[in-house]
Amino acid sequence: MAKKVVKKIKVQAVGGKATPAPPLGPVLGQAGINIGEFVNQFNEQTRERMGDIVPVEINVYDDRSFDFIIKTSPASRLILKKIGKPKGSGKNASSKIGTITKAQVREVAEEKMQDLSANDIEAAMKIIEGTCRSMGVEVKG
Repeated sequence: MAKKVVKKIKVQAVGGKATPAPPLGPVLGQAGINIGEFVNQFNEQTRERMGDIVPVEINVYDDRSFDFIIKTSPASRLILKKIGKPKGSGKNASSKIGTITKAQVREVAEEKMQDLSANDIEAAMKIIEGTCRSMGVEVKG
């Protein structure tokens, strides 16, 4: 008989540097997951993404075992990495924090494609361009 999923948890942690400390530890502890085991597996699988924010979906089963799916970094983080800024603009309509080229938008869209609800790369680029506008990043042709 298949194991029954008791809980689904979504968390974001730093790739390769997750620790049992808050905010990760308490969330996993409440779900009944072995925190040390999760942290070791997560760090091992995200070693090549060291320092990036990595979203994770965790399935917790009735026997307290778990598995997890690692997603790509949030689009906003990928955009900020491309333009070399620490954070977006608080007033996106009036103050722009930088510019991004269409080629860079395409790179971000290709990286995020598996997590986006887009059918092709053009639609994915429009989603990423919308994220750029909301962050105060200007898209140059």
